[in-house]
Amino acid sequence: MRIHTATNQNSILGAWVKAVGRALDAAGCDGSTLLEEAGFDPRELTGCDTRCPLAKASRLWAIALSATGDPAFGVKLARHFNHTTFHALGYGLSASSSLKEAFERVQRYAHVVSDAVEYRFVRRDSEYHFYIEPVTELPVEAVDALVGIYVRMCRGLIGRQFSPLSVELRRPRPASIDEFERLWRAPLRFGAEHNRLAFDRDSVERTLENGNPELARQSDAISVRYLARVERDNIEARVREVLTQRLHESEPSQEGVAELLNVSARTLQRKLGECGTTFKDILDETRHALALAYLRAPQHSVNEIAYLLGFSRSSCFTRAFRRWTGLSPSDWRAGEGFRTQQPSRGFAVSAAPRAAASPDRPNP
Repeated sequence: MRIHTATNQNSILGAWVKAVGRALDAAGCDGSTLLEEAGFDPRELTGCDTRCPLAKASRLWAIALSATGDPAFGVKLARHFNHTTFHALGYGLSASSSLKEAFERVQRYAHVVSDAVEYRFVRRDSEYHFYIEPVTELPVEAVDALVGIYVRMCRGLIGRQFSPLSVELRRPRPASIDEFERLWRAPLRFGAEHNRLAFDRDSVERTLENGNPELARQSDAISVRYLARVERDNIEARVREVLTQRLHESEPSQEGVAELLNVSARTLQRKLGECGTTFKDILDETRHALALAYLRAPQHSVNEIAYLLGFSRSSCFTRAFRRWTGLSPSDWRAGEGFRTQQPSRGFAVSAAPRAAASPDRPNP
């Protein structure tokens, strides 16, 4: 299997680039020629595991918008995606037993497709909110495409008549929103604080007749193995992943993490030093980012979050959180911090809800 990627460089599956080419053909343009203009060799996009630098994909967006002259190109792009465009994740989504399970799967395995976007999926009273959060600069039309893809995913699972309760986008309002309204069939808000889709609780939690738990588990296993191959050279990402999985048990040691990564503690220290960081720094950054993610989920108490982050006492968590933000966890949750704080450098926020999605643990 071929995997073309680069350490510390955002990437995207080649299958998504091919989908843009198909959309360009459908718009009356020469997709292959425009792909080449953006720096892609169509012959190198044939492998199902091929990944491409995000910078090239962003260049392709600019070329596509110029060629089509269509401000709704991103909205229309969604129809050109299929199961294999998402690698194994696509089959896991189709086999999900509910929309809730599908969105949690997106949140968990988003990096299968690209590490340029993180997702949050949370319940808010009688609604569920799905946040699309780019971690690097993306064309606004790329976010339009993502919204369209997940709306189509919902309709494929629950029925063609389904629509979100609302769609909010950070992008400015386009000159015409006719295609947005026609394809999404939901109240729209532009210039919003977040890219967010709202769904009704009953639809999201409804058990789907076509769910296939065994196929979903197999697809998840393939996604996990694929991500391990993609990120095998990114030692920081591997350390963060181990910390995210183990913090709820206790505070992991550098020696323990090194053993799980099949390297010596000295080798791990050396490799992290070459990346300009230390185990202590990554542990601190991971806890900081996880704390912000957990505090956004109202079902977790501050005491429980301290436990999930591996702190021996809530007071230790509070001191650390004041050092990170200048506020106590309770004050941050209630006040301005919720709207202004951002995750620490390099951390994949989608990792946080993996623990949050598991059964609630008792408070320490």
